[in-house]
Amino acid sequence: MASPVVTAVAGQSPAAVAGISIDDELLSINGVVPMDVIEYHQLSDGQDPVFTIRRPGEALDRRVVIKKDAGVPVGLEVSSAVFDRIRTCDNHCSFCFIYQLPKGLRKSLYLKDDDYRLSFLYGNFTTLTRFTELDAERVIEENLSPLYVSIHATDGAARSSLLRNPRGATSLRWLKVLLEEGIEIHGQVVVCPGVNDGEVLEDTLLTLLDEYHQLQTIGVVPLGLSSHSGEATMRPHTVAEAAAVIASVERHQKRCRSLLGRKVVFASDEYYLLANLPLPALRAYDGVPQHENGVGMIRTFERELLTAGKRGTTKKSGFFSAVDGAPAEGYRAERSHVISHEVADDRPVTILTGAYGARVLPPLLERLGREDVHVVGVENRFFGGNISVAGLLVAEDLQRALKDVPRSHRVLLPDVCLSGDRFLDGFTIADLGRPVEVLETSGAALRRALLPSTQHQSLQAVAS
Repeated sequence: MASPVVTAVAGQSPAAVAGISIDDELLSINGVVPMDVIEYHQLSDGQDPVFTIRRPGEALDRRVVIKKDAGVPVGLEVSSAVFDRIRTCDNHCSFCFIYQLPKGLRKSLYLKDDDYRLSFLYGNFTTLTRFTELDAERVIEENLSPLYVSIHATDGAARSSLLRNPRGATSLRWLKVLLEEGIEIHGQVVVCPGVNDGEVLEDTLLTLLDEYHQLQTIGVVPLGLSSHSGEATMRPHTVAEAAAVIASVERHQKRCRSLLGRKVVFASDEYYLLANLPLPALRAYDGVPQHENGVGMIRTFERELLTAGKRGTTKKSGFFSAVDGAPAEGYRAERSHVISHEVADDRPVTILTGAYGARVLPPLLERLGREDVHVVGVENRFFGGNISVAGLLVAEDLQRALKDVPRSHRVLLPDVCLSGDRFLDGFTIADLGRPVEVLETSGAALRRALLPSTQHQSLQAVAS
């Protein structure tokens, strides 16, 4: 078990007053060695917790009493969320995107987790195939909720085949146990055409309504397929197949609303783009609880872009914001240190985005009244296949697109394609070879970058 290391100390916090420093190694709290940041939070939440730390360069460990009232945050951030070992995934899903990554990327990108703790903390999806009775006891006793579960199919044989794991046929029993004990769970079905669509999808949705009706939501999303896949059975959806998935989801929404009073199941935005069908209104997403899974993301962006002062109705999945000490990971990791101040000026603007963004943005930007804003949909040759989202853009493809952008233009780039200023291909913003303004990936940030503050009056938004 690796002890967590302090990476940040809040000024004037109880930890700062007690003398805890960056790079201190946390060995125990109140004599207990925590196995993850959840237990760390529980142990440090009480009055005057006692930390045992090891400071670099010192031979003896230190015992530090942190004076504070119960419930007051200690004021630390630590180096990892799991201190023992991240529970890795032992499934071999043919649609898993990690198997579709090109060789030679950062080692961390190839890590597949299937850890319920990361599901609780960050909203990562877990299949429950490595879930145990001890895990169930902890989740229920500590109310580690919400959790996010990849379902894909409810038929045992179909699920086992999709996961390429015999435990896929039986592991959904844990989903039933957790739901019956009141744990809030959001599900996901990744649909692979010709494999778990059609009758299999219909059976999955009907079974979820019949046997797992306590599920809060179910997001139905298409597989992402890069040119590095190598799986003969995996292929992109046709337009007709995408439309059929939407029809199935909308039928199920009617059943759920009739029986449960809520829609429960939602198709991702990508399905509507694939099927060339109009997106539902923002209010149709029931608060957009699966925003980070690409469900209702476009309508949320539209609302923010076209309505001054309005934020989306989204709630970050996972419990990260409430767990003192948890480091930012995944969607919560710091995207860039060079975020633009979003100050509009009179220069023409070019926005670099993915192919999907290039379809969505132009009609919205027309309504802002700026005719000098150009949207470039960057072809993703690095991953290839049907990869069209902005979050998977890399420097190599952006450099090629920038060759055709006039030097007189401001260039805007969404931060979602970065992690700590680094693209997935390992390059940084500086490697692009010309000034690029990085914006937070939100409609509100783009609005501020394009409109002077005197023009930030609300516009009529169809998504309202």
